[in-house]
Amino acid sequence: MFREKTNQYSPREIGRLFKRIKRLKSLARKYKRSEIIQNTLLDISNLAARVEHADEFYAGIQNNLNKLLPADNFFIAILNLQTNRLDVPFFVDEKDQHPSKLYPSEDISQTLHSGLTGYVLKHQTPLLCDNDKYEQLIANNEIVSRGSSCHQWLGVPIFSGEQTIGVLAVQSYNPAICYGDIEVELMTFISQHVAGVIERVQYQHNLEAAIEYRTKELSVAYDKLQREVTERRRAEKLQKSLFEIAELSNADLDDSTFYAELHQIISHLLPANNCYIALLDDTGRNLQFPFYVSQLNVGQPQNRPLADGLTEYILKHKRPSLLDSGDIKSLIQNKLLYAKAPQLNYTETIYQWIGVPLFIQGVVRGALTIYSFSDSQTYQEKDLGLLTFVSQHIASAIERKLSAQSLQQSYEQLEEKVVERTRALATLNQDLEKEIAQRCKVEQQLVHDASHDTLTGLPNRAMFLERLAQAVKHVRRHDSDRFALLFIDLDRFKLINDTLGHIQGDRFLIETARRLNLCIRENDTLGRIGGDEFVILLDSINNNHDAIEVAERILGELATPYQLANQSFTSGASIGIAFSGKNNTDTSESLLKDADAAMYQAKSNGKGCYVIFDDSTSHQQAHDVTLEIELREALKKKALALQYFPIMTLDSQKVVALEPRLYWQHTQLGKIKQAQLANIAEHCNLLKELDLYLIEQLNDDYNKLSVSMNADTHVHLNISSQHLKHKHAVRKLKNRIKQSFFPSDHIWAFFDEKAFVQDSESHINAFDTLKKLNVNIGLSAYGSAHCALSSLSFLPLSGLKLDPSYISHLNHPQHKNLLKAHQLSAQALELELYVDGVKTDLQRQQLASLGFSLGQGQALGETLDSTRLEAPKHHETNRYA
Repeated sequence: MFREKTNQYSPREIGRLFKRIKRLKSLARKYKRSEIIQNTLLDISNLAARVEHADEFYAGIQNNLNKLLPADNFFIAILNLQTNRLDVPFFVDEKDQHPSKLYPSEDISQTLHSGLTGYVLKHQTPLLCDNDKYEQLIANNEIVSRGSSCHQWLGVPIFSGEQTIGVLAVQSYNPAICYGDIEVELMTFISQHVAGVIERVQYQHNLEAAIEYRTKELSVAYDKLQREVTERRRAEKLQKSLFEIAELSNADLDDSTFYAELHQIISHLLPANNCYIALLDDTGRNLQFPFYVSQLNVGQPQNRPLADGLTEYILKHKRPSLLDSGDIKSLIQNKLLYAKAPQLNYTETIYQWIGVPLFIQGVVRGALTIYSFSDSQTYQEKDLGLLTFVSQHIASAIERKLSAQSLQQSYEQLEEKVVERTRALATLNQDLEKEIAQRCKVEQQLVHDASHDTLTGLPNRAMFLERLAQAVKHVRRHDSDRFALLFIDLDRFKLINDTLGHIQGDRFLIETARRLNLCIRENDTLGRIGGDEFVILLDSINNNHDAIEVAERILGELATPYQLANQSFTSGASIGIAFSGKNNTDTSESLLKDADAAMYQAKSNGKGCYVIFDDSTSHQQAHDVTLEIELREALKKKALALQYFPIMTLDSQKVVALEPRLYWQHTQLGKIKQAQLANIAEHCNLLKELDLYLIEQLNDDYNKLSVSMNADTHVHLNISSQHLKHKHAVRKLKNRIKQSFFPSDHIWAFFDEKAFVQDSESHINAFDTLKKLNVNIGLSAYGSAHCALSSLSFLPLSGLKLDPSYISHLNHPQHKNLLKAHQLSAQALELELYVDGVKTDLQRQQLASLGFSLGQGQALGETLDSTRLEAPKHHETNRYA
């Protein structure tokens, strides 16, 4: 009846069923994956609340990400938006180390910016990069190769709003592990959720850091507050002690109670179980001990004279001291303590000792001392400062106490003094009159001192110019009257000062003033206007001869030897004379200037003479200035030439050395020899330049000289001691000698003996410097300054050149003995001895008979002029080569 129901399906229906099952399985996998993703994101969100450190949070991100895709090689890069610097807080990789260790010498932020991480950060888009893509990016200079090569690299940006705050990156080294669009989408999706969690973790981390920093600040502030509280309490305690000291000074207490209360106040501030106060008596020669306390229970010291104990050490140095036992022992060993009074030394048991001077009325009148016997009671520098501060108030209290006692004694003696004062009132009136007279005398003395030289008592420049001005006005009103002005400069004052000292120099000036006074009349005026400059106003003279007579009288008086420092010393003077009435426009200043100019002309003429000012004197001044300018120009243009004076053996007359001397063939003055050149150069401070020029010209003549002289011939250079005044001049001279073509051992550098005596120290230092060049050093004009033989024994000298004055007295027996003594001294010191100034053949024979072997002068050889030397032929060889 009914048709039987069949279970068979058609193939079409079966196909549709398989497709549905496949879709269902796919949906199931998606739901499963969605559930995993959801759980993963939930775990990541919970990580921020669960972990305590950021490292644990980033490790948790990797563990959860590994559930979704292969993330064994994973790192997170975070960008600091304030500094724009990249950092890698988490890094896990199979091959590479953390970038900071992989590139230790590079900045990690720049390293990350230059690689794939920086590329993702810059473009703000995910990047799935294989080897081809990686090579292409490197070829396009968009990235720099960083780290080991990998199969695939996947990085996605982390956004916070519209800003990129970092990069999540995974990479695969295994070709079997590949990433695709799903992984890109998954990483992008996860990065969106991770961004918020990272911000919360960073916020929490920053908050914890801020809390920790604030906690440290509060701790520091608390410690500071504690110190301030301690300091405040200490200050209050100190202030209280100072108030107590002030009250104590005003209290009516006996001495023992007063000092005991002071000790009690000190004990409140620092340990003072051992303490004493020492005061000087009124004479300042004895010590009193009004207070003394010691743990040793010894008796109070008795008053005693000043010695060299610890208390005297403080009184002497006038400053607080903190000494330990080692310091005290050191002072005793150095004989600074108890050397004169060892019986006072009770310091063996002292561990530390503080002594503070007590200033009473601005003078050290005592000392406050505390000390300890063991290391259980120690003192520090702050204790020394505290006791020093308190000691000022203690000294004030003691001062007021002593003043109160003195006042009390004054009250007791007041009645007696009133009676005595009444009796003395009449005497006082008499004394008052004497005091008024004395004050008038002092005022007169002050007026005198303002117009007179303090050393000699002569009128000074101001007073002399005033009298000179009055004399000028007088002669203008009275045409027939005349006066003369003498300007006197002492020739050897500087030498006396340098050799005998300033005290003897003052005695020399006083004696000179006395002698000058003997040479003038009462109505004349003698004044001192400078160090060794004196002026004389000869009033009402008849003619020029009067002034000349006074000048000659002065030269005679000053030529008499002076007795200074138990020895005889001769001096002289250069005098310039100017007369009034030559010009109606004369003033005191112009006349003084004229006399000064005449005086300088006298010095130029050789000193020890006088010169009368006239038109020729002013012309001479202008001539000197012109000559100085011409000399400078001549040095610049090398217009000075050399003459070579031979030094010979006295017996065979063989040339052993040449002495070069400069001369100047002046167009108007003719030939100016070296002595006059040196005089001109000395006035215009060109002595050093003249010597350096001579050495340079000597080098220029070297090739010519090599033809005329033997290979063993030496060169004698007379060098000014001006080169030895300072090290720069010595160095310049040394360098110029080093540049010489002559062998250094053939060069002799002679320095004047007088200059050596005046400044021995500079010469000794320079001699040591020049001797290093292997140069021979000698003294010229030897015997003129009587240099001590003992000084020659330690100098690096090779020879001496006698002063020419010895040759003029060869017939005198005493001079012969003196020459023989010089010869024996030179032989004993192994020094070459040269005689200078041999003028005749007879003198040469006499010197040879006396045993002298070397000399120079008119009688020995002919001079060589550098302008007449022949140039060497080309085929000749250099004898010194």
